[in-house]
Amino acid sequence: MGPGDLKHTICSLVPENENVLVGFENSEDASVFQINENEALVQTVDFITPVVDDPYIYGKIAAANSLSDIFAMGAEVKTALNIVGFDKTNHNYEVLSEILRGGNDKIKECGGVLVGGHTIESPEMYYGLSVTGMIHPSKVLRNNTPKIGHVLVLTKPIGMGILTTAIKRDLLKYETTLEAIKVMETLNHLPSKLLKEYSVSACTDITGFGLLGHALESTNDTVTLSINASAVPVMADAFDLAEKDVVPGGTKRNMEYLEDKVTFVGEAQKFRLMFCDAQTSGGLLISMNEKDAREYVKRVEELTYGYACVIGSIIPRGDKPLIVY
Repeated sequence: MGPGDLKHTICSLVPENENVLVGFENSEDASVFQINENEALVQTVDFITPVVDDPYIYGKIAAANSLSDIFAMGAEVKTALNIVGFDKTNHNYEVLSEILRGGNDKIKECGGVLVGGHTIESPEMYYGLSVTGMIHPSKVLRNNTPKIGHVLVLTKPIGMGILTTAIKRDLLKYETTLEAIKVMETLNHLPSKLLKEYSVSACTDITGFGLLGHALESTNDTVTLSINASAVPVMADAFDLAEKDVVPGGTKRNMEYLEDKVTFVGEAQKFRLMFCDAQTSGGLLISMNEKDAREYVKRVEELTYGYACVIGSIIPRGDKPLIVY
């Protein structure tokens, strides 16, 4: 669902419990439920349809995508449950085994444990995880608390929705496909873990609502997120494919929803579609101290294949919540 439809659907659902530190009323990445003064549960669920043909790689990407919400909150993964819709008419059970093996490898990579799941027969394949993490109640990273004067760091490139659409249509170069897979299956775990050492005011991850959709969710009434279009890393071939209308439906829905919420300055207008592109297993978008950001980007360079960079800043609220220049 697009961001507008989703907000309309859940607007009347408000968690009423004093232990709920983070619900879904502010479009956070995961919920947070306090157990005691030192521990809180962080919970999320996500699943996707296949983005590549190889079932093992698909499992890894889907799991990385699901686990990312826990990392965006600054938490550590503890347990995960599989969520599977399996098309047994067109695939044998070896395919399912490979999907689950890929997912389990990613869960183990970040120190989590697979503890079960649920599978149904479905005409369309999908796979993902319900994930539980843990965090100290005072250490939760919110998405909508950026501090004026902080800068924005993005840890992965965008354009992945366009590339996965091209993969499905057999239009993507082999080399670019390998690069896209490498980026999507990479966990945000270690980049998230390093944030504990720095002054961070907000964090989210970039997935289905695109860079601008998730940036919008990271604003509040006092701030505007100012994004330098030329600084944002974009996957190779994404612009050429977009010009040929190799674009997912979710990207077009994001553009429509964000139409009146973003100011584009001059030539930045040409980035509108790309910055609305619906991502799979995208990077972290972090609001942090500028000096810390410079050091952090250097430290995560190898973890992010050199893509991590400063892409903008937090400024006092202007006419609109987002500005791209």
